[in-house]
Amino acid sequence: MTRALLIVDVQNDFVEGGSLAVAGGRAVAEGITAHLRSHAEQYAAVVASRDWHHAEGTNDGHFAAPGAEPDYVATWPVHCVSGAEGAEYAPGLDTTAITHHVRKGMGVAAYSAFEGVTEDGRSLAHVLDGLGVTALDVVGIATDYCVRASVLDARGHGLEVRLLPGLHAAVAPETGDRAVREMAEAGASV
Repeated sequence: MTRALLIVDVQNDFVEGGSLAVAGGRAVAEGITAHLRSHAEQYAAVVASRDWHHAEGTNDGHFAAPGAEPDYVATWPVHCVSGAEGAEYAPGLDTTAITHHVRKGMGVAAYSAFEGVTEDGRSLAHVLDGLGVTALDVVGIATDYCVRASVLDARGHGLEVRLLPGLHAAVAPETGDRAVREMAEAGASV
């Protein structure tokens, strides 16, 4: 079995102090770093995804329109703008073990890392298939949005998936619990 690690959206705007901060985000970043220090050699690849939204416009309605309040369901405050500090990896995440960087949401709404591409234009599925990956460990932010979407897409791609305990954080406890149940129902080990 060839296993990879997917780190979902551990970015400045999603940890404490960011424009869409998730409680516990900094602890998740530090926990992932500790996990990598003792487990990096077990992975054929360590892939990290980032929201990488355009600075101009609403990114196809993903950002709330100027003057409008975000609904926090389909529209969000401005976050993770490409090239801005908020889009950078959170400081607690040691990126030295990352082998592939995936950017998503470039001008559109995108929750799953499988909607993104590497810097050379390859999809996440293409990268994993090329390495013969059959199993994926998933960590990151936020459990109830981008982690959930990435896990469901990984299952849809036929991968064995494990959501690693303590290495993800949800926007809210209720939606986080619901997302974990949904991932388990899809066949992920949670």
